[in-house]
Formats: sequence, structure tokens, C-alpha cells
Amino acid sequence: MASPADKLQTPKENEAGQTVPRWGPQHAGARELANLYSPGKRCQEWVSVVLCFSLMAFNLVHLLTNFHFSHFWSILSHFQWSIPLYGLLAGILTADFASGFVHWGADTWGSVDLPIFGKAFIRPFREHHIDPTAITRHDFIETNGDNCMLTIIPLANMAYSFLTLSPAEQYRNYPWHCYVFALAIFVTLTNQIHKWSHTYFGLPLWVQKLQDWHVILPRKHHRVHHVSPHETYFCITTGWLNYPLEKLGFWRNLEELIQGVTGEKPRSDDLKWAHKTN
Repeated sequence: MASPADKLQTPKENEAGQTVPRWGPQHAGARELANLYSPGKRCQEWVSVVLCFSLMAFNLVHLLTNFHFSHFWSILSHFQWSIPLYGLLAGILTADFASGFVHWGADTWGSVDLPIFGKAFIRPFREHHIDPTAITRHDFIETNGDNCMLTIIPLANMAYSFLTLSPAEQYRNYPWHCYVFALAIFVTLTNQIHKWSHTYFGLPLWVQKLQDWHVILPRKHHRVHHVSPHETYFCITTGWLNYPLEKLGFWRNLEELIQGVTGEKPRSDDLKWAHKTN
């Protein structure tokens, strides 16, 4: 018996006897969703990218300026220096979980028909399941604009801290700043990493190595999510948390709880777009 994924990917005939693709850029739902990408959305993405990378550059300069070589000259200082490293690791893990939570929420709930939010932020998730290669045709701005927007407030707050805190306070807050900066970097890069996980030709060798070493989301690992009905492996930054969250039944239990409280069925809007034929 064919799996749900096979059924969605196998061409079928419409009432006129014409072959209709189940997924890809020629899918009726994919075409309609792609056409909903507006100039206003493009402007928001441009502003987000410029602000995000400007703040990131500012904060990086101040992180380097506040780095203390004295950390290397005693055992105590070595221990103190390990704390920022833990902050970096914690930032990466937080980004991976956050990518999964946002991905799960947008995949599972809501509708493209929601005012403003639906077309701006849910639309790309619906398009991606019908046409997984669409993301590989998006330029840098469209790929990364929304993720850049998410990091603007924490990066701005971090920049404000560097401008207003005393050197002693900045020294005490250095591990926290490392955590926030690592989190911001990996949140910003999440959709770029996601794009690379769908790109099978022309990737730089260093990107392929990072995927092979599972430093960032590997291509083979992400394929698990793209088996219909797209109900698992939502974390798309590194993918490190996908296996433990799946073993815990984290997303499934959360969906059952929400459905029990609200009566809403998970992924109903996602399936609606997948079954469009004209």
C-alpha cells in the first residue's frame, strides 16, 4: 500500500484528464502561495536584514573588545573562561529548540487566511511542504529576513548594555552576552541552514563538511520531516534535539493537549493546501 507521502507526490488526473503534479513548483497550491509574496513583505525582510547584521557587527566588536586574556593565566581564570563556552553551547541548543518550536507551531496550527500574520509568516511554511525546493530558489533576503527580524530586539538590548554598563558590569555579564550572541547567530542562520539541507548541488565544501559532521542540519536527517504528514523532526538549526524530543513524544503530546483544549485538528490547513488541484 502506498504511503501518504507517495500519494501526495504521485501525479494524478483532474476532471479534464490532465496530469496534475502532487507537489513542486507546478502544484496549484504552490503557485497560489508563491504569488502571495508581496512588496510589503519584501520591504520588511530588507529592513530586518540590515538592522540585524548592523547590530550583530556592533556587538561582535564589543565582545572582542571586552575579551580578557587574563582568563588564561590561572586555573581559576580557566574555569571562568569555560563559562562563556557553556554559554555558546547553550545558545546553540536554545536556537535549535526555538527553531523546532516555531517550525512546529507554524506547520501545525493557524491558517494562511489569518489577517496579516497568515500571508506574511504562515504562507512560507505551507509553500515549503508542497514545493520543498522553493526555498533553494529564494535569495538571501527572502530566505533570512524573518529570522533576522526575530533577533533585532535581543541584539538591540545587548548593544544598549555595551553602551551603558560599566566595565565591571560588562565583565560579569560576559557569559550572558556570549549566550545571547550565539543564540542570535544561530537563529539568524537557521533558515539559511535549512535552505542548505534542501540543496543537493553546488554547496561549498565547508558547508557539506558541517552537515556531514552534524554541526548544522544534515540533508539526510531533514528528509525525515518531509514525509507526509510532516509531524516530526521540526528542529532545523542543528537538528541535535530532534531524536530526544521524538523519543519523549514532545510534539505529539503537546498537540494532543492543544487539540483536547481547543478542538482544533493539527495540520488541517497544511493538508488543505496540499490537496489543491486548481
